[in-house]
Amino acid sequence: MNILILGGGGREHSLAWAVAQNPKCDRLIVAPGNAGIAKIADCVSLDIVDGGAVLKFVQSNAVDFVIIGPEAPLAAGVADVLRATGVLCFGPSQAAAQLEASKFFTKTICDAAGAPTAGYGHFTDIQSARDYVHKMGAPIVVKADGLAAGKGVIVAMSLQDALDALDDMFGGEFGTAGAEVVIEEFMEGEEASYFILCDGNDVLAIGTAQDHKRVGDGDTGPNTGGMGAYSPAAVLSDTIAEKAMTEIIKPTMAEMARRGTPYQGVLYAGLMIKDGVPRLMEYNARFGDPECQVLMMRLGAQALDLLLACAEERLAEVQCNWAEDHALTVVIAADGYPGAYAKGSVIGGLDALPSTSSAMCFHAGTAQSNAGVTAQGGRVLNVTARASTLAEARAQAYAMVDQIDWPEGFCRRDIGWRAL
Repeated sequence: MNILILGGGGREHSLAWAVAQNPKCDRLIVAPGNAGIAKIADCVSLDIVDGGAVLKFVQSNAVDFVIIGPEAPLAAGVADVLRATGVLCFGPSQAAAQLEASKFFTKTICDAAGAPTAGYGHFTDIQSARDYVHKMGAPIVVKADGLAAGKGVIVAMSLQDALDALDDMFGGEFGTAGAEVVIEEFMEGEEASYFILCDGNDVLAIGTAQDHKRVGDGDTGPNTGGMGAYSPAAVLSDTIAEKAMTEIIKPTMAEMARRGTPYQGVLYAGLMIKDGVPRLMEYNARFGDPECQVLMMRLGAQALDLLLACAEERLAEVQCNWAEDHALTVVIAADGYPGAYAKGSVIGGLDALPSTSSAMCFHAGTAQSNAGVTAQGGRVLNVTARASTLAEARAQAYAMVDQIDWPEGFCRRDIGWRAL
C-alpha cells in the first residue's frame, strides 16, 4: 500500500514509525513531516487543511490510505473530501470532529447522551461570563470553545485568574477559538486519557495513557500541549475503563449516530477519575500528543492493521494485542515554552541515540539545515522508551535525554511521578 500521513509533529513521527514496520506499507509519505520523519518516509510540502490539494496529491501519487494526524485538517473537512471520492481515510468527518472543535457542542452531546461530565455555562459575551465566574467562585475552569492548539484551557485557582483568562479569550489571544467560552466546575481527581477506535458502528479500546500538562515539575506552571506521558495509566483500571466505555463512550457514539453524524476514527477521551468514578473532561478527535508516542511504542506494526480495520468499518473483526509492558516519553521543549521561544538553535547528539523497537527519539518541531537538525517549534523532541516496568522505561528515557546536547532546551524531570 501507498500510505499518506498528514502532519509534521511528534504524533505523526510515531505513527509513521509504527506504520513503516508493517509489511502492508510499500511507500510511506508524510506531509509536511520533519527532520526525524524524513529518515523513514518521503516528506512532501502540501497544504494539509486544503481538501482539494490533498485529494489531488492522493490521486496523482496513487495513495491507497490516508491517515489524518492533527485536528486542523479534520475541522476543515479534509476527511469528507477524501471519502466523497472513495479514498480510504482514517479520521472523523467535519461534523463529527466538532467533538473536539467545539467544547459547547461536546457538552450538548453529553447532555443528550447522559454522559457524566462537569457542570458548565456557555457564553458569547464577557460580561455574562464574568457574572457567572463571580457567582460560581474559584477554583473554576475556563475553556476557549474552539481549537487552541491544546492551550485554550485555563484551570483558574483564584477568581482573578479566571477573570484574567476571560480577558485573554475575549480579547483575542486565542483568535476565533476564544470568541465563545465554556466555563466548567473544577473537578477533583486524577486525569487519564482513554483511546478508542470507532468505525461508526463498533468501538475498540486501544490503550490508556497519562499526560503531564503543566510545564513544571510537580504539575506546576502554565498548561502546555503536554510535557510527557506514559502508558498504561495505572489509575484507569479495567473496571474504571469499562465503566467509562459503558457510561460515556458508547452513549456518545450512539448520540452521534442518532444525529446522522456517525463517528469514524480515534476518539480520545480525557477523563477525571475520583473514587473509582470517571467523568469526561473533554474529547479530542485525534491521537493525543504526546500520548500517541507511548501508544505507538507499545502497539508497533499492528497499529496499521487497527487503523485500516477502523477505516474499512470492520472493527468487530479485530482485537488489540498488548504486550505486558510500559512506555514513557519525555518532551524536550525550547526555552520559554509555552510562552515566546526562539527558533533555529542546533541540536546535537541525536545520531548517537538508539533507534529500536524499545527506544526512539521522535521529532516534533525540527528541521534539517546545513548546520544539522534545528529546533523549529515549542515542543521539539519526544524521547521515548519501552520496558517491562514503568521505572525501567523512565530510567531509559532520561538516560537518552542526557545524551542530547541542546542547551536551549529543557524538560520536566518527573514524568510518571503519579504512578511511581
